[in-house]
Order: sequence, then structure tokens, then C-alpha cells
Amino acid sequence: MLSIRRIGVIGRTYRHINRYRQILRALFKYGFDDLLDTLRLEEYLELGLQMISRKKVEHIEKLTRAERFRTALEELGPTFVKIGQILSTRPDLIPLQFVKELAKLQDTVSPFPVAEAREIFKSQLGRYPEEVFDSFEEKPLAAASIGQVHRARLKGSGDEVVVKIQRPNIREIIEVDLEIMLHLAALAENHLEELEIHRPTRLIKVFADNLEKEINYVIEAANIEQFARNFIDDETVYVPRVYRELSTRLILTMEHVHGIKASEVERLAPPDYDRVEIARRGADLIMKQVFVTGFFHGDPHPGNIFILPGNVFCFVDFGMMGRINRQEREDFSDLITHLVRRDDRRTTETVLKLTTSDKEPDRAQLERDITEFIDQFFYLPLKEIDAGTVIHQMLEILSRHGLRIRPNLFLMLKALGTADGLGRLLDPEFELARHVEPFVRKIQANRLHLTRLATDMFESTSEFLFLLKEVPRELRAILKQARQGRMTIEFQHRGLEQLLYTQDRTSNRIAFAIVLAALIIGSSLIVLSGIPPKWHEIPVIGLLGFVVAGIMGFWLLLSILRRGRM
Repeated sequence: MLSIRRIGVIGRTYRHINRYRQILRALFKYGFDDLLDTLRLEEYLELGLQMISRKKVEHIEKLTRAERFRTALEELGPTFVKIGQILSTRPDLIPLQFVKELAKLQDTVSPFPVAEAREIFKSQLGRYPEEVFDSFEEKPLAAASIGQVHRARLKGSGDEVVVKIQRPNIREIIEVDLEIMLHLAALAENHLEELEIHRPTRLIKVFADNLEKEINYVIEAANIEQFARNFIDDETVYVPRVYRELSTRLILTMEHVHGIKASEVERLAPPDYDRVEIARRGADLIMKQVFVTGFFHGDPHPGNIFILPGNVFCFVDFGMMGRINRQEREDFSDLITHLVRRDDRRTTETVLKLTTSDKEPDRAQLERDITEFIDQFFYLPLKEIDAGTVIHQMLEILSRHGLRIRPNLFLMLKALGTADGLGRLLDPEFELARHVEPFVRKIQANRLHLTRLATDMFESTSEFLFLLKEVPRELRAILKQARQGRMTIEFQHRGLEQLLYTQDRTSNRIAFAIVLAALIIGSSLIVLSGIPPKWHEIPVIGLLGFVVAGIMGFWLLLSILRRGRM
């Protein structure tokens, strides 16, 4: 697992200070100095970081805050790009304009030398690539922030494969960045009340878990194999084979697929390809993933889909996968049903089931907004309904009422929106709603099946009986703790952060001043005693003490003046 620790003692190391400089320089450069002032980074700025350039990019006023944020993340490298991509799937955490902008993040960088790739391959598999492959192309097919891909041909079988090799030291780079981000998150938690409910420090740990999955190719290999099992009998989709014996945490070897990217529409021309059929199959495949298997490709944009001869689909890049359980699928199918029937009351009830909030929303106003939403979209002809616009409008309503949709559900909505965009790209007459309808009907019918009803009744009865059985035991445990005096009540103080911060800064300055005074007095005694060695009859040690004291005194004065207080 990625190892991230609270930056404190370890934060004084060179690797943290140097990287901290780079991060703060980028934030100043793209106009986030107001945020840095709010976070009160004085304690780190006093460690030599006060000399950071605050020069901003030209014409910064022409860029929105979301655009500046995306550009800063791209400049800061792999950790920040990946976290930006994760945030682009979390409308519960950031405004929608940031979600849309972060979806544009580019994850392409310069490749690293093939010599390093060979050494990583050797360290993981005990052999160099030329010992395993008849050919191993030195020029990568693609390079991203986490790794790069080389084409190769296996010895013996002659199979064409692609080998994904992770960048050297990427784990250490990510760990340093996450530790610094954890520190910034702790400051944000203390000084930005509006972020307190999101618990930024907890979110950094969530990001760490996501990045751990991203940089562990064993997990991606498992995703590919599970996806293949789900579609083993479906001839409309082809899943590349994974070579487990040539795959590790840092290496992923899989079959090289020859096909046309779905984004290259002009190449998907008759008679070899039927665009209308491709659009239909693509939509059905997304629907099967979401509504049948509950395990779906989290980023099915046209660049991640290849079309093989016979209009066969092949998905690539299985690093981001989504999961949606049976209850969520049923609730979502209810939402679609109620929207189509224009039932604003039941739509509101289902929306509340699918979301979370910190306080009870104004239900009457929410229902009015949903009624307007239904009137705006669901009286139009099907082919005029753009799924992407519908989803965006719904998310805006949720955001306005403080409702947060769970990340896996947003990922599902994003996949459906992408399916609609791909379908329209291939077939101007494409209507996503016609492909959703049979899957929703099947889910609704399954809920009323006698076997399902009997199973649900049995499970509910079992849970109720178990609850009745456990209640006396739990009550006895509570009473026992109270009798033994081990019951504790936790109190949490709020609003003391400013006082603690001021007290901490004051004590630091007093300690600094005491050390400074001791250095001056000690140096004076050494000069008066005439202890050698001497320079122009002045003891060198005492002279050095005065120089150090002068630097420290100037530094303390500069720090006080910079804060605007004497």
C-alpha cells in the first residue's frame, strides 16, 4: 500500500521542501495565492520557502478558476493529474464547472528511456525483454504519467503483445506528493469551514487508495479477467488476453489488438463496418455492464474503444472500473421510469434515495425544480434528448439543494452519457432511451418474480429475527459498561483553531528569541575571553556566533514585518 504520513518531522527533509516549493510556485503562478493566504502557510514559508516566485502566467484573467486549476494540476505531474481525474468523477466534492474542466485533463507525458524500462522488467520477472520476446520495440506506443506501453512478440508462440511498464520511482513520487497534500488538507480542514464537512484529510486517504489501484497492474489484470468472464458468451465484444506469467505489480502484458479507435469515425466506413450497428451494439454493451453485471468500464470514451472486423467491440484500459449493486440498479431504473412517466413526486422520492446530504433539503422546492426539469426535457421527441445535457442539468439541481450523488453512481451516469455521445457520433439518428428501455423493463419485471419475492421475504424475516435476538445482548453490554464506569462521552471543541495557532506562533517566536539572546551572550563571553583561533585579534568562534545571531535576528524581524505586526 502507498505509505503516507502526516508531514511534520519528515516534512523537514529535502525531498519534501523542494517539492513543496514546486507546488506552491505553481499555485502562485495560476492565481491561487488567496487560498494559500487562507491556509496560513507561514511556518513552512519560514523554512526558506519565502523566496518562492509569485509571478503569474500572462493573461491569467482570461482563464476561469476551473481552467487555471486544471492547468496547474497538469504542470504538477502524475499525482495531481490522477487526483484531478478522480475529482472529475466526484460532483459531490467540487462544483460542476470544475468537474467538466477536470474531465479534459491530459495524461500524456514524454516517455522514459528504454534502458530503464528493461531494468524494471528484469527486476520484476528476472529476465530481460529480449530473453522473453523475439522482438521488443524500443519506441513506446504510448506514454502516460504512470507508465508506458511497448509492443513486443512472444518467443515460441509468436503472439503479438503490448507490455505496460510502470515509470521508475513513481510510487515514491506519489507518496511525497500525497504527504504534502495531506498537510495542506489538514490546514484546509482547520481554516476553511466550508470544507470541514468533506474532511479533506480523509479524502486524501481515499485518493491514496484510488492511486494504489491505479499503480498496481495486478488489479487491472483482475479487472480484465472479470470483464471477460461477464461477456464470455457475447460475440459482440472481444476482451484481450492477459499473460499472467508476464504480469506483476509493475508490469502488465496483454494481447495486442488490431482495430480502429471508435473516435476515428471516418475509418469506420462501409462495407467493412456498419456505423448504425456499431452504435447499437455499443449502447447495448454499456447497458449490459450497468444494468445486468453491475461491473462496468469507468471511462468508455471513444479513445478507449477499438472496433474490430465484424463490428466487434474491444475495450482497453481497465484501470478505472465501476460497480453498482442490485439495489442501486433498481433505484436507478425507478428514477428512469418515474421521469418517463413525468411523475414528479415519485421522481423526488427516488432522487432522495440515490443521494446523501448533511441536512434535510427543502422538499417542496426540490419537487418544483424537478417538475421544471421534467417539463424541459421529457416532452421532447426522443432523438432531441441529449443524455449528457440531461445528466448535467440533474446534477446542477442536486448541487443546488446540497444533495450528493455517490461516486459509483456518478461514474455510471458518466458512462451512460459517454455511450450517448458515441452513439450520436456514429449514427445521427441514435436514441439512447430506446436502448435503456428494455433493460429497465427487465429489472422491473424481475422484482415481481415469485422467486425474487419469496427470497426477499425470507431475507427480511431472517434479519428481523436476528435483530430481536441481538437487542437483549446489546442492552446488557451497554448496562455493563455503565455499571463498571467505562462508558465515555466524547466532546469536541470547535472554533479554537485561531487561538491555538496564535499561541503556537507566539511560543515559537519566544523560543527563537531566547536562542538568539543566548547566542549573542555566549559569543560576547567568547570574544571577551580571547579564546583562539583569532582573526585580527578577534576570536573566530565568537565572530561566527555574532554573524549567525545577526542572520537569525534579521530573519525574525523580516518574519514579523511580513505579518504586518511589530
